[in-house]
Amino acid sequence: MLYPLKTWQPWFILFHFFSAAYAQSNGYFAPKSTGIKFQNVFERVYIQPFGNHGFRIRASILRDPTGKEISALLDPPLEGPEGGKSAGLAHDQTVRYGNASLPIRNGNMVVEVSDTGVILFFRVDPNGTRSLLASEYQDTKALPSRYYVQDFRSPSFAAAFSFTSSPDEQFFGGGQQACCNDHTVNKKGETIDMINFNSNVPIPVYMSNKGYLQFFNVPSQGRLEFSKYRTRFISNEATVIDYYITTAEPGDYDSLQRQYTAATGRQPMPPDFILGFQQSKLRYWNQSQIVALAERFVEEDVCYFFAWKFQGDWSFDPEIFPNPEEMAAIVKNLTGAEMMVSLWPSVEDNSVNYLTLQENGWLETTRDGPGISDSFNGVYTRNVDSTNPGAREFLWQRLNESYYSKGLRNFWIDQADGGSLGEPFVNNGQTISRIPYARTFAQYFIGTQEATGKAYPWLHQQAIQEGFNNLTGANAMSTSCEHMSLTRSTFADGQRFCSYLWSGDTDSRFDVLTQQITAGVDRSCNLTSPSFPAFANNCPNEIWEYGDGNFGILKQYVRLRYRLIPYVKRLFQKLQATGSPILRPFYHDFSSDPFVVEATAVNNPLVTEAYLFGPRLLIAPVTVANATTKEVYLPLLPKQLVAQGFVWTHWWTNRTFGSGNQTISISAPLDQIPVFYLGEMADILSGNV
Repeated sequence: MLYPLKTWQPWFILFHFFSAAYAQSNGYFAPKSTGIKFQNVFERVYIQPFGNHGFRIRASILRDPTGKEISALLDPPLEGPEGGKSAGLAHDQTVRYGNASLPIRNGNMVVEVSDTGVILFFRVDPNGTRSLLASEYQDTKALPSRYYVQDFRSPSFAAAFSFTSSPDEQFFGGGQQACCNDHTVNKKGETIDMINFNSNVPIPVYMSNKGYLQFFNVPSQGRLEFSKYRTRFISNEATVIDYYITTAEPGDYDSLQRQYTAATGRQPMPPDFILGFQQSKLRYWNQSQIVALAERFVEEDVCYFFAWKFQGDWSFDPEIFPNPEEMAAIVKNLTGAEMMVSLWPSVEDNSVNYLTLQENGWLETTRDGPGISDSFNGVYTRNVDSTNPGAREFLWQRLNESYYSKGLRNFWIDQADGGSLGEPFVNNGQTISRIPYARTFAQYFIGTQEATGKAYPWLHQQAIQEGFNNLTGANAMSTSCEHMSLTRSTFADGQRFCSYLWSGDTDSRFDVLTQQITAGVDRSCNLTSPSFPAFANNCPNEIWEYGDGNFGILKQYVRLRYRLIPYVKRLFQKLQATGSPILRPFYHDFSSDPFVVEATAVNNPLVTEAYLFGPRLLIAPVTVANATTKEVYLPLLPKQLVAQGFVWTHWWTNRTFGSGNQTISISAPLDQIPVFYLGEMADILSGNV
């Protein structure tokens, strides 16, 4: 249960630089060129200004891109020199191998193509000089920086795109890696598999400490490799390699995030009830449990359950939930809470929807065999093909009939990672499981799992968003949400839907908590007991079930959450308006602190196991069992914060620690998570930040 508590207006005048001639106004250089088409025999590469201080590059072989490929980029971006109009594939330079292009400047970014066909990216620094950000990788003996392999049974190809890097360069991002050994923030030296499964939500986007962000707008499976001298993106199957790159001054990660979210979309403001306390369990399994829970709670919470008779029904089992509309009304009247219901993509043969989905081609199929995606709870299943517009429409019709129209308007989108039923193995739920079968070679309306599988969870999210918009007439680009969903997986622009990513199924262990600091925070209870129906769980995880002493501590934290709602709401407003992230690693705000830079490079726990919650709160969770103290590094405050009189202050005692650049040992009993703040506590609690 969840308890209660203009579209953008372009204001930039953007200008670019083309060769020696340029226009300048308000400090921004607008592009004089629409772009470059580089053709190297069978290869076509389009390079175009895109958004503020950025470029979009699309490469294909044997045929031009269509411009209609599945894309997470907004075209035109929310902010940029496009003036609200898509540039399509426009270009005014055509360059062939052996000839260099004229440089194009967009804001503070310059791109050019050398006479050997290598693309180079520069930033224009405040003194007017150019700094090389990255270029396509080349060496005396090396594979071409744009390397293609084609299976001529289809127009698609595999590709590897390589870019230069320096040994001391740091990379941040790449999405969420599966639990629980990876506690890193700096991804230099790592390889990230671009394949979705439970707790693994890799996204091919990263920022460099050199001052640029790069996003590969390709929903295929593959890899990201951050080696010593080369960064390489590998796509297992694509028809176009499409990527976006943008720049800002080194250390200005907020600008990079603003430019990236202008290109991919921004998170709408959540409804107020999502900001309160959230209670969840796998699972509450009958109506009387829900009503009893609502009667017990006097604070805000969220209730999670699946309650169908067969997978793919997307409706309540009437034997155990006889009157869901009445149940939702009782909960609402008792507590003001909103409820959330689980949504799985799996469909078994006994489902009331199976024949309709199968006959219309609305189920994911496979390259061979009977089209089985996976199994769960003793039966074989197929996933609904949410990449098909007809399937999305049908899914929303069932959700509306069964839940939304009855007052349950929030969904927990589970298992929809794509391909199989969401795990890195198949045959899930059978007596013999974890056999090393190849994962399902799924085929969708939009293409294969290899080529488009990372778009599956994103389009599954879209089914709810489209349905809600069509039902209510809401603007697809609305900046606020009336409902909210949680999703276990997504792709790059999933943030523009009314849903939030959760970090997957985790265990309640300290090593898991450590990893969750960099992957997001999720809580679960993993006690199970044999029961009917399946996965009915008597796990006592409500806050009063941990003993009277702990109950008092937990109530204290719940009350603090409500006191912080004005602050949290302000953070969401900034996120919506500018893309400024809420959870902020130390390097984001303190790249002027030499210790933060050096410690981030080697993933020192002093900086990787703590974070900022917005600009004013530093959180350093205790990650060792039975610890009563915590070593905390307080970063050196930048001069502008010192000028405002800010010092690090302990939340619980109001003890001050000056401007930072020190490691302290702080008392950390159960009722005092290590928290430090900047400025006045009253300003934080009022949201005046």
